[in-house]
Parts: sequence; structure tokens; C-alpha cells
Amino acid sequence: MTPLARKRLAKYGLNAGAIAVFLFAVFPVYWMVATAFKPDDEIYTTEFMPVPLSPTLDHVERVFTKGVAGHSIWEYLLNSAIVAVTTVLVGAVFALLAATAVARFRFRFRTSFLVLLLIVQMVPAEALLIPLFLMVRRLGMYDQLIGLIVVNIGLTLPFSVWMLRTFVAAVPKDLEEAAWIDGASRFTTFWKVLFPLVAPGLVATSIFSFITAWNEFVFALTLINETSNYTMPRALSFFIGQRSTDWGGIMAASTLMTIPVLVFFLLVQRRMVSGLVAGAVKG
Repeated sequence: MTPLARKRLAKYGLNAGAIAVFLFAVFPVYWMVATAFKPDDEIYTTEFMPVPLSPTLDHVERVFTKGVAGHSIWEYLLNSAIVAVTTVLVGAVFALLAATAVARFRFRFRTSFLVLLLIVQMVPAEALLIPLFLMVRRLGMYDQLIGLIVVNIGLTLPFSVWMLRTFVAAVPKDLEEAAWIDGASRFTTFWKVLFPLVAPGLVATSIFSFITAWNEFVFALTLINETSNYTMPRALSFFIGQRSTDWGGIMAASTLMTIPVLVFFLLVQRRMVSGLVAGAVKG
């Protein structure tokens, strides 16, 4: 086999592998959307039906009109949006400030702080469930969205600080010193010099925080009891009964729940890719 033929064969093999990975990742999403538009007799069947033979909007209409547990589906979407957006905004502020302090200043226990961030990331979230539950209840935040927001910020903050630290450290100090010489204050230097350069990394970490808070279920199940405060993942559990499961309703609500995440990702995908690449190269 000639070198050119081997090169082409390797190229075709890589393309085939990429297509296989793509299909493997997309198939669950496709099956969710397809099931949302299948009638019950096509869902509860032993035959393999990759596409709806008789598409219907019954499940989608039922989710919109009847809601879940006596509340409109829009209430749960709003609660999820409040938790996710607040987690992103507040977490981004704390993460950027902490990352700047770790990257720019030398202080005692700095290395210990960084190691602690890694240790926190390695601890399963389920192991923190009881301590966080007791803390939230003692602070009077049980059964409130603010308690869930605080927990989500705590879960996403270590990763955000660790990742943003690389971006801040990659910005030359000479730029900040030049701004100081020109008479800029520390706040002006931070806002007009440092912040624009680390913005791609901030977008990348914000996407991680948004998806984590939007899809979080275990802490929402533990910390929220009032149905009016349920987030979408928690509300989906009502479709699962003791003797039967409304798969059509689950898939319809899950499809609706996926749309905001998809829109958010499409809006910031360019900055996310540039941020991840910049972090890999500069780090």
C-alpha cells in the first residue's frame, strides 16, 4: 500500500470514527424528541420504532395545558431559570475575584488553597448532601430557591476558580503596570484591561455552571419540598408513578427543558470554543 493510500485510509477511518461518536452522542436526544411525538401505542410496544409512524402532539399539549402537580410548566421553567442564571452571575463574580487573587498575589496557604479546590472537585456531590442539607436548614433557607442557589454556587465555584486562574495568569502583568503608570486605578485596570482578556474563559466556565445548575436534581429533591418552588428536573419525577411511568409526558417535558440550554449554547458557542482553546494553549 502506498503512503498516499495509507494516508487516505487513515483519513477515512478518522471520519468514520467521528461520525460514529456523533451518532452515539446524538441518538439519546433524537430518541427523546421522537418519543415525545409518538402515540402511546407506539411507545409501549416491543417493536423497534425509530420514527413516529403516527406523530401526535398529545403529550406536548398535555404538558402545556395540564401542567405538572397542579402547576404550570412555565412556573418550573422560571424557577430553573432563576436558579441557573443567578448561579452563573453570582458564581462568575466570586470565581473571577478568587482567580485573580490566586493568580496575581502571593499569600500564605496559597498552594494549600489550590490543592483544596482539587480535593473538593474529587468529592462526590452525594457525600456533601447531608452536611449541605443541615447547613441550609440552619440558615433558614430550606424549601427556598435561595438555598438551592447557594448550594449550586458552592458546587460550581471550585472548577470555575481553577479554570479562570489559568486565564488570569496568562495575562502579562506588564499590561496592568502600563495602565497604572498612565494613572488608571486598580478597579479601572481590572475592568478595562484584565476583564476583556479573560472574558472567553469566563464564558466557558459560565456555560459549565449554567448546565450544572439547570440539570441538578439530587439537591433540588432534598432541599425543596413545596411544589411551587420545584425546578424542572424535580418536576419531571411526577411523571414516574408507583405502577406506571408516563414516558410520553417525560419526553415531552424533557424536550421542552432542553430548548433553553440549546439556545444558550448556540448563542455563546463561539466564545466557548475560543475560551477552551485559549485556556489549553495559554495554560
